[in-house]
Amino acid sequence: MSFSRTALIAALVVAVAGCSGVKELMHKIGSSNNVHQPAALTAITPSVNVQKVWSRSIGKGERLLGLCMHPAIDGNRVYVAEPYGHGLHALDLATGRDIWKINDASVRFSGGPGVGGGVVVAASINGDVLAYDAGTGAQRWHANVTSEVLSTPLVAGDVVVVRSGDGHITAFGLADGQRRWGYERQVPSLSLRGNSSPVLGENGLVYIGFSDGTLVALRAADGSKVWEQAVAQPEGRSDIDRMADIDGDVVVGGGGVFAASYKGKVAAFTAETGAPQWTHALISYGGLVRGGNSLYVSDSSGTVWGLDAATGAGLWKQEALAWRWLSTPAAQGGYVVVGDLQGYLHWLSPETGAIVARARIGGSKDAIRGTPQVSADGILVAETTQGKLAAFRINK
Repeated sequence: MSFSRTALIAALVVAVAGCSGVKELMHKIGSSNNVHQPAALTAITPSVNVQKVWSRSIGKGERLLGLCMHPAIDGNRVYVAEPYGHGLHALDLATGRDIWKINDASVRFSGGPGVGGGVVVAASINGDVLAYDAGTGAQRWHANVTSEVLSTPLVAGDVVVVRSGDGHITAFGLADGQRRWGYERQVPSLSLRGNSSPVLGENGLVYIGFSDGTLVALRAADGSKVWEQAVAQPEGRSDIDRMADIDGDVVVGGGGVFAASYKGKVAAFTAETGAPQWTHALISYGGLVRGGNSLYVSDSSGTVWGLDAATGAGLWKQEALAWRWLSTPAAQGGYVVVGDLQGYLHWLSPETGAIVARARIGGSKDAIRGTPQVSADGILVAETTQGKLAAFRINK
């Protein structure tokens, strides 16, 4: 397995010991102590006109917490959670200006906000789950789960599904915050820091990837398990060898469910039954995005891949961003977008993987770890680990 030793040790220390003991290791990622140096960026001639619509800062960002936080977009608003006492912000998508904000130093949000049904839900390092009115910011309810939340809460009809770091899935009533159901899966003794967020399918099933390499489908209404399948098996002599985490975004669409594992497989399953469709050998600590009939994923070495969604066959790969700690890709205006460890966003051709545009948010320490988000009308918003946000539009 080819991977940066410093980065892997940092991820493992965070998973085992929490955040406080990993700062010195994390700040070395991308430095001379790395086994693999990030590839130097070469000049490109942009063939796509990308315009920055606005940029701003919100709080300190996640810094070295390894949370991969990202904003949520709903209609003409952007919702952003912040872990260092600056709370929750609702921004105007067109301008980036505050519509409302909540400053609460007692709550350290650790998962990106989830939104739906007129409610914004965010969770904390201490297991707080808080729901707010999406229009006004007024608090609706406050509940608790059993450990920190590193994923985005899912609003699924009349329930909110929250995944906590200890393997528990808990559903709360959207209206009142009362516990509806729970599901539990054992967490391996060693895993990467991060958790796959619950994803809702059109069939009323919630899909969740776990740290043991298993993809599970639960019924949103009552939490009953419909099926489970192994994306990758946690095999090997040591705990490190057995790491099979599904930490990134699971994709649902076209009758299929797609997930990537750190153990070295991307796999597709039938959404209704979990019947296996195909696998593709590829190591990823992130997730996937679908665009048309293709899937796009960044592997652990910084190569971006285009895969055929029907067969898993490789369509192309882009290796110019090697070891730049790429985010999970996003799809914007027919293009593939990835963020990197120095605040750059790269737009790639969906047909060839060629880099067709580039923009930057902040400076060299402004890593983009969370998945960039794209609105229904095509505006992309990305967040850095230093609390900077920017919105971009593709002009055609």
